[in-house]
Amino acid sequence: METTLRGVGVSHGVAIGEVRHMGTAVLEPPAKQIPAEEAEREQGRARKAVEAVAADLMARGNLAGGEAQAVLEAQAMMAQDPELMADVERRIAVGSTAERGVYDAFASYRELLAGAGEYLAGRVADLDDVRNRIVARLLGVPMPGVPDSDEPYVLVARDLAPADTALLDPTLVLGFVTEEGGPTSHSAILARALGVPAVVALPGAGELAEGTMIAVDGSTGEIFVEPSDEKKAQLEAAAAERKAALAASSGPGATADGHKMPLLANIGGPADVAAAVEAGAEGVGLFRTEFLFLDDSKQAPSEEKQTAAYRQVLEAFPEGRVVVRVLDAGADKPLDFLTPADEPNPALGVRGLRTLLDHPEVLRTQLTALAKAAEGLPVYLEVMAPMVADRTDARAFADACREAGLRAKFGAMVEIPSAALRARSILQEVEFLSLGTNDLAQYTFAADRQVGAVSRLQDPWQPALLDLVALSAEAAKAEGKSCGVCGEAASDPLLACVLAGLGVTSLSMGAASIPYVRATLAKYTLAQCERAAAAARASDSAEDARSAAQAVLSGE
Repeated sequence: METTLRGVGVSHGVAIGEVRHMGTAVLEPPAKQIPAEEAEREQGRARKAVEAVAADLMARGNLAGGEAQAVLEAQAMMAQDPELMADVERRIAVGSTAERGVYDAFASYRELLAGAGEYLAGRVADLDDVRNRIVARLLGVPMPGVPDSDEPYVLVARDLAPADTALLDPTLVLGFVTEEGGPTSHSAILARALGVPAVVALPGAGELAEGTMIAVDGSTGEIFVEPSDEKKAQLEAAAAERKAALAASSGPGATADGHKMPLLANIGGPADVAAAVEAGAEGVGLFRTEFLFLDDSKQAPSEEKQTAAYRQVLEAFPEGRVVVRVLDAGADKPLDFLTPADEPNPALGVRGLRTLLDHPEVLRTQLTALAKAAEGLPVYLEVMAPMVADRTDARAFADACREAGLRAKFGAMVEIPSAALRARSILQEVEFLSLGTNDLAQYTFAADRQVGAVSRLQDPWQPALLDLVALSAEAAKAEGKSCGVCGEAASDPLLACVLAGLGVTSLSMGAASIPYVRATLAKYTLAQCERAAAAARASDSAEDARSAAQAVLSGE
């Protein structure tokens, strides 16, 4: 009998197939004592297993490239944390086996993360995955992970570790469903990059029996269990209609009446450029530069290395617009040489621009490298700072850009509610705004983007978030400046229309979402988008806002 479940749709498309569950987690090793003379050998086993797992994660990252590479390299650094390894060796010295020492040391570190505020608690899933891989290697059992199958399937898991998501084979994994996660979690972002339909935050996902036929609608978040032939045909027809609309859509982004809405790509490095160009991106709206700094957490990359990487991206968009975000370190992206290790709540501490202003030499080197990378190129370079709180922050960043001799537009990201509320003040110092809706939602609702239990508050359709977007766009229009959106909100085709109606001047998203957004924008006039935006803002919940906007655009 057909039943319908609802989670959070995070990656467009429809997948119909049988359920296959993620491999089970590693069992807890027995707590047996070893003789003192075996301690050194066990410590050596532990070190070798840690290095092997770290090397495997790095290799997976190199294969995946882009945003996935940055995530996996961060996991490899987690595996090699010297304090964690010292704890493992201490436990072995007093009688634990290598696998038990690893298990208990990671459990202790896990408690610290879980109690360090919601932002860092979101890293617990990544930590558990690293632990499971090390313990599996020590026990000589298969790694937890994606099941072996010769036939295509829908993958179901409690959560997906980045190491698994990054290397999913889209010819076999038709789509995936998770019980945890949210619309801006690592798994959701990587799913969109892969173009795999995905639904997250589905209560009871683990109870779906192995081999059950399900249909996954990654746009609506609906899961149809044992769908009827009629439902399958309906979903397949809708998917075919979307595919045809995508094929017919090309060129610059615009509404039906010709109002221009540039569609840009979010990229994590040179590896993401090809997909952006293929999708018809009109430039880059968010170039995350962290990937360079994650190669070595002990020191910043040289000016020469940065210049070469930046130029590779800039050359791919001749006469296009490339918006570069300077290093956003801190919180869930700690760097040993930059970020303090003892902050009680790193998400509310020294991160983003605050970190760079505390280490002006790192900011100066990055800005100088960007200036050199752009020399002689016709590209329109724009550089923006993360986590700008007020006009003082904006002025400090603009001054640093000028001192580095950077010939580019200077901008500020709006990720903190104070920046949206005082946008006109900030625009006295910079030339554009870019809304990072992921963090803006996180700080507006005190809801960690990695925690599935609060995913409803991370929904970019929340009317309070739309109000902050509108405030920022109105301030930019009043100052004759631009205001784009580079958060994951821009990847929702219906919400893209609402953002256009709110006065946003450009949209940036993962490359895979660009054709969907382009095709949807082309269906409606700017006036229709404005009416949809007004209806969404007049609502009291995210669900009602979406329904109200849909009703306006469908002419109901």
